[in-house]
Amino acid sequence: MDMDLSELERRMATLDAAYRPVSTGPVDLGALDTLGERVTAELAALGVDEQAQVVLRAVLDLYASGDERTRSSLRGLFDRYTAFRWAAHLPSTWDSPEEFRAHLIHLSVRDQGADTRDEILELQGLCEQARRAGIDPRPALAEVAAMSSDENRYGMGSMRSIFLTYGGIAETR
Repeated sequence: MDMDLSELERRMATLDAAYRPVSTGPVDLGALDTLGERVTAELAALGVDEQAQVVLRAVLDLYASGDERTRSSLRGLFDRYTAFRWAAHLPSTWDSPEEFRAHLIHLSVRDQGADTRDEILELQGLCEQARRAGIDPRPALAEVAAMSSDENRYGMGSMRSIFLTYGGIAETR
């Protein structure tokens, strides 16, 4: 589904408002062992997963086909709508180069999210999953690195350099 930036922002804002109570809700420190299950159930109860998938896929398509100005605007939306950024995800099970690329683009548009370390770990896990599926991660890593931000937001390198370094294309630090 083709959506322009203003339509994507409108939909992201709506979803962000729906996700916010779950993303900012209290955490029962006495029940951390079931936190993931409880959050998953709370998110499912919102009934917006299908809408979020449509919006997320439209964002990824526009990000991949857009120019740098468009990509920068989309990264800004992910900075603004943090509950959406936190809750909207692609399916964790995949085995195609296209889905691997989509996951990398999702990382790129989040532009390090709230914690660069989490994004690095996710990148490494995605690359390992790709290798297990028989996918050479290097072409998609190079492609998505080229469309990624070159801003060193949190002192751990830019998203572009993170793709190249931690994705295994460039020499590690």
